[in-house]
Amino acid sequence: MKLISWNVNGIRALANKGELAWLGDCGADFIGLQEVKARPEQLPKQVNDLGFKFLAQNPAKRAGYSGVLTLANFKSQVNNSMFNDDDEGRVIEHSFDNIRLFNIYFPNGQSGDERLAYKMDFYAKFLSYIKKLTKEGKSVIFCGDVNTAHKHIDLARPKQNENVSGFLPIERAWMDELCKAGFIDTFRLKNGDIKDKYSWWSYRANARANNVGWRIDYFFISQDLSSKVKDAYILDSITGSDHAPVVLEIDL
Repeated sequence: MKLISWNVNGIRALANKGELAWLGDCGADFIGLQEVKARPEQLPKQVNDLGFKFLAQNPAKRAGYSGVLTLANFKSQVNNSMFNDDDEGRVIEHSFDNIRLFNIYFPNGQSGDERLAYKMDFYAKFLSYIKKLTKEGKSVIFCGDVNTAHKHIDLARPKQNENVSGFLPIERAWMDELCKAGFIDTFRLKNGDIKDKYSWWSYRANARANNVGWRIDYFFISQDLSSKVKDAYILDSITGSDHAPVVLEIDL
Protein backbone atom coordinates (compact mmCIF):
# COMPACT_ATOMS: atom_id res chain seq x y z
CA MET A 1 0.00 0.00 0.00
CA LYS A 2 1.09 3.53 -0.75
CA LEU A 3 -0.06 6.17 1.73
CA ILE A 4 0.44 9.92 1.36
CA SER A 5 0.03 12.69 3.92
CA TRP A 6 -0.04 16.37 2.93
CA ASN A 7 -0.87 19.62 4.67
CA VAL A 8 -2.40 21.47 1.72
CA ASN A 9 -2.86 24.83 3.47
CA GLY A 10 -6.23 25.38 1.78
CA ILE A 11 -7.54 22.87 -0.74
CA ARG A 12 -9.47 25.46 -2.75
CA ALA A 13 -6.37 27.56 -3.25
CA LEU A 14 -4.42 24.45 -4.22
CA ALA A 15 -7.03 23.49 -6.81
CA ASN A 16 -7.08 27.00 -8.23
CA LYS A 17 -3.32 26.82 -8.72
CA GLY A 18 -3.63 23.50 -10.56
CA GLU A 19 -1.55 21.75 -7.89
CA LEU A 20 -4.07 19.02 -7.01
CA ALA A 21 -4.31 16.92 -10.18
CA TRP A 22 -1.10 14.93 -9.61
CA LEU A 23 -2.79 13.09 -6.73
CA GLY A 24 -5.01 11.27 -9.20
CA ASP A 25 -1.98 9.73 -10.94
CA CYS A 26 0.32 9.09 -7.98
CA GLY A 27 -0.74 5.49 -7.34
CA ALA A 28 -1.75 6.07 -3.74
CA ASP A 29 -4.21 3.82 -1.92
CA PHE A 30 -4.72 6.42 0.83
CA ILE A 31 -4.25 10.18 0.97
CA GLY A 32 -4.60 12.11 4.22
CA LEU A 33 -4.91 15.87 3.72
CA GLN A 34 -4.68 18.41 6.53
CA GLU A 35 -5.54 22.11 6.87
CA VAL A 36 -8.18 21.70 4.16
CA LYS A 37 -10.03 24.90 5.15
CA ALA A 38 -13.29 23.92 3.46
CA ARG A 39 -16.64 22.43 4.37
CA PRO A 40 -17.96 19.46 2.32
CA GLU A 41 -20.06 21.69 0.06
CA GLN A 42 -17.00 23.88 -0.59
CA LEU A 43 -14.69 21.12 -1.82
CA PRO A 44 -13.52 21.85 -5.37
CA LYS A 45 -14.77 19.63 -8.20
CA GLN A 46 -11.20 18.48 -8.78
CA VAL A 47 -11.39 16.36 -5.60
CA ASN A 48 -14.01 14.06 -7.14
CA ASP A 49 -12.15 14.08 -10.44
CA LEU A 50 -9.18 12.40 -8.74
CA GLY A 51 -11.12 9.13 -8.91
CA PHE A 52 -10.81 7.79 -5.38
CA LYS A 53 -13.56 5.39 -4.29
CA PHE A 54 -14.03 6.67 -0.73
CA LEU A 55 -13.93 10.11 0.85
CA ALA A 56 -14.12 11.06 4.54
CA GLN A 57 -13.99 14.56 5.94
CA ASN A 58 -13.90 16.20 9.33
CA PRO A 59 -14.25 19.98 8.87
CA ALA A 60 -13.78 22.59 11.56
CA LYS A 61 -16.86 24.42 12.84
CA ARG A 62 -15.05 27.69 12.19
CA ALA A 63 -15.19 28.65 8.50
CA GLY A 64 -11.96 28.58 6.52
CA TYR A 65 -9.97 26.93 9.31
CA SER A 66 -8.19 23.63 9.90
CA GLY A 67 -10.03 20.47 8.78
CA VAL A 68 -8.90 17.05 7.54
CA LEU A 69 -9.91 15.08 4.46
CA THR A 70 -9.14 11.49 3.50
CA LEU A 71 -9.25 9.96 0.02
CA ALA A 72 -8.91 6.19 -0.25
CA ASN A 73 -9.38 3.23 -2.56
CA PHE A 74 -10.36 0.86 0.25
CA LYS A 75 -13.28 0.94 2.63
CA SER A 76 -12.90 1.52 6.36
CA GLN A 77 -15.02 2.38 9.34
CA VAL A 78 -14.61 6.08 10.12
CA ASN A 79 -14.61 7.83 13.48
CA ASN A 80 -14.23 11.62 13.70
CA SER A 81 -14.84 12.04 17.42
CA MET A 82 -11.88 10.49 19.20
CA PHE A 83 -11.82 13.30 21.76
CA ASN A 84 -15.59 14.04 21.67
CA ASP A 85 -14.78 17.75 21.38
CA ASP A 86 -13.06 17.99 18.00
CA ASP A 87 -14.62 21.30 16.94
CA GLU A 88 -11.43 22.17 15.06
CA GLY A 89 -11.68 19.24 12.63
CA ARG A 90 -8.37 17.64 13.47
CA VAL A 91 -8.84 13.86 13.44
CA ILE A 92 -10.15 11.12 11.18
CA GLU A 93 -9.68 7.58 12.50
CA HIS A 94 -9.99 4.72 10.01
CA SER A 95 -10.51 1.11 11.12
CA PHE A 96 -9.94 -1.85 8.80
CA ASP A 97 -8.82 -5.39 9.59
CA ASN A 98 -6.79 -5.04 12.80
CA ILE A 99 -5.44 -1.61 11.88
CA ARG A 100 -6.27 1.88 13.08
CA LEU A 101 -5.08 4.53 10.64
CA PHE A 102 -5.26 8.19 11.65
CA ASN A 103 -5.19 11.33 9.52
CA ILE A 104 -4.41 14.17 11.96
CA TYR A 105 -3.72 17.88 11.90
CA PHE A 106 -2.06 18.48 15.27
CA PRO A 107 -2.44 21.94 16.83
CA ASN A 108 0.09 24.73 16.40
CA GLY A 109 1.27 26.31 19.65
CA GLN A 110 2.88 29.48 18.33
CA SER A 111 0.09 31.97 19.03
CA GLY A 112 0.52 31.97 22.82
CA ASP A 113 0.46 30.05 26.09
CA GLU A 114 -3.20 29.07 25.77
CA ARG A 115 -2.71 27.42 22.39
CA LEU A 116 0.49 25.72 23.54
CA ALA A 117 -1.43 24.26 26.49
CA TYR A 118 -4.16 23.10 24.07
CA LYS A 119 -1.52 21.48 21.87
CA MET A 120 0.11 19.64 24.77
CA ASP A 121 -3.27 18.43 26.03
CA PHE A 122 -4.09 17.16 22.54
CA TYR A 123 -0.72 15.38 22.41
CA ALA A 124 -1.28 13.72 25.80
CA LYS A 125 -4.79 12.54 24.95
CA PHE A 126 -3.73 11.16 21.60
CA LEU A 127 -0.76 9.23 22.97
CA SER A 128 -2.91 7.77 25.73
CA TYR A 129 -5.48 6.71 23.13
CA ILE A 130 -3.06 4.96 20.78
CA LYS A 131 -1.24 3.25 23.67
CA LYS A 132 -4.63 1.86 24.70
CA LEU A 133 -5.20 0.61 21.15
CA THR A 134 -1.88 -1.23 21.03
CA LYS A 135 -2.58 -2.82 24.42
CA GLU A 136 -5.81 -4.11 22.88
CA GLY A 137 -3.74 -5.72 20.11
CA LYS A 138 -4.42 -3.16 17.39
CA SER A 139 -1.79 -2.03 14.88
CA VAL A 140 -1.55 1.75 14.61
CA ILE A 141 -0.50 4.08 11.80
CA PHE A 142 -0.84 7.82 12.06
CA CYS A 143 0.08 10.54 9.64
CA GLY A 144 -0.15 14.28 9.48
CA ASP A 145 1.30 17.62 10.38
CA VAL A 146 2.53 17.04 13.94
CA ASN A 147 3.73 20.67 14.20
CA THR A 148 6.94 19.70 16.01
CA ALA A 149 10.43 18.93 14.73
CA HIS A 150 11.71 16.11 16.90
CA LYS A 151 15.51 16.47 16.88
CA HIS A 152 18.18 18.97 15.83
CA ILE A 153 18.56 17.10 12.55
CA ASP A 154 14.90 17.79 11.75
CA LEU A 155 15.24 21.53 11.17
CA ALA A 156 17.78 23.74 9.47
CA ARG A 157 18.35 26.17 12.35
CA PRO A 158 17.80 24.39 15.67
CA LYS A 159 19.75 26.83 17.84
CA GLN A 160 17.73 29.84 16.66
CA ASN A 161 14.45 28.02 17.32
CA GLU A 162 14.98 26.52 20.78
CA ASN A 163 12.43 28.93 22.27
CA VAL A 164 9.92 28.70 19.41
CA SER A 165 6.84 26.47 19.58
CA GLY A 166 7.46 23.59 17.26
CA PHE A 167 10.89 22.94 18.78
CA LEU A 168 10.33 23.62 22.47
CA PRO A 169 11.79 21.11 24.95
CA ILE A 170 8.27 20.24 26.19
CA GLU A 171 7.09 19.44 22.65
CA ARG A 172 10.18 17.43 21.79
CA ALA A 173 9.86 15.54 25.10
CA TRP A 174 6.40 14.39 24.02
CA MET A 175 7.91 12.99 20.83
CA ASP A 176 10.53 11.20 22.92
CA GLU A 177 7.69 9.72 24.97
CA LEU A 178 5.92 8.68 21.77
CA CYS A 179 9.01 6.79 20.61
CA LYS A 180 9.59 5.22 24.03
CA ALA A 181 6.03 3.92 23.87
CA GLY A 182 7.05 1.91 20.79
CA PHE A 183 5.89 4.16 17.96
CA ILE A 184 8.33 4.51 15.08
CA ASP A 185 9.12 7.47 12.83
CA THR A 186 9.09 5.68 9.47
CA PHE A 187 11.20 8.29 7.70
CA ARG A 188 14.07 7.77 10.14
CA LEU A 189 13.50 4.00 10.07
CA LYS A 190 14.23 3.91 6.33
CA ASN A 191 16.59 6.89 5.96
CA GLY A 192 18.63 6.92 9.16
CA ASP A 193 20.25 10.26 10.02
CA ILE A 194 20.03 11.76 6.55
CA LYS A 195 20.31 15.55 6.78
CA ASP A 196 18.65 18.51 5.07
CA LYS A 197 15.32 16.74 4.41
CA TYR A 198 12.36 18.87 5.42
CA SER A 199 8.60 18.98 4.88
CA TRP A 200 7.76 22.60 5.72
CA TRP A 201 9.30 25.93 4.81
CA SER A 202 8.23 29.44 5.77
CA TYR A 203 6.92 31.61 2.96
CA ARG A 204 9.37 34.27 4.16
CA ALA A 205 12.97 34.98 3.08
CA ASN A 206 13.06 32.41 0.22
CA ALA A 207 13.15 29.66 2.85
CA ARG A 208 12.16 26.87 0.46
CA ALA A 209 14.58 27.91 -2.27
CA ASN A 210 17.33 27.95 0.36
CA ASN A 211 16.05 24.76 2.04
CA VAL A 212 15.73 26.44 5.42
CA GLY A 213 13.00 24.10 6.58
CA TRP A 214 11.54 21.90 9.28
CA ARG A 215 10.50 18.22 9.16
CA ILE A 216 7.16 18.35 10.98
CA ASP A 217 5.04 15.99 8.81
CA TYR A 218 5.28 12.31 9.66
CA PHE A 219 4.10 8.75 9.31
CA PHE A 220 4.41 6.91 12.63
CA ILE A 221 3.64 3.21 13.10
CA SER A 222 3.32 0.85 16.03
CA GLN A 223 6.31 -1.41 16.55
CA ASP A 224 4.59 -4.52 15.25
CA LEU A 225 4.46 -3.03 11.74
CA SER A 226 8.15 -2.11 11.49
CA SER A 227 9.13 -5.11 9.38
CA LYS A 228 6.37 -4.32 6.89
CA VAL A 229 7.68 -0.86 5.93
CA LYS A 230 9.05 -0.84 2.37
CA ASP A 231 9.92 2.84 2.03
CA ALA A 232 9.29 6.29 3.51
CA TYR A 233 10.19 9.57 1.86
CA ILE A 234 9.32 13.23 1.26
CA LEU A 235 8.06 14.54 -2.08
CA ASP A 236 9.88 17.84 -1.68
CA SER A 237 9.58 18.76 -5.36
CA ILE A 238 5.76 19.00 -5.07
CA THR A 239 4.68 22.62 -4.70
CA GLY A 240 1.40 24.43 -4.05
CA SER A 241 1.58 24.45 -0.26
CA ASP A 242 4.19 25.49 2.28
CA HIS A 243 4.33 21.77 3.17
CA ALA A 244 5.58 18.89 1.04
CA PRO A 245 3.73 15.56 0.92
CA VAL A 246 5.24 12.64 2.85
CA VAL A 247 4.88 9.02 1.77
CA LEU A 248 4.78 5.61 3.42
CA GLU A 249 4.96 2.39 1.41
CA ILE A 250 3.98 -0.56 3.58
CA ASP A 251 3.01 -4.18 3.02
CA LEU A 252 -0.30 -4.71 4.79
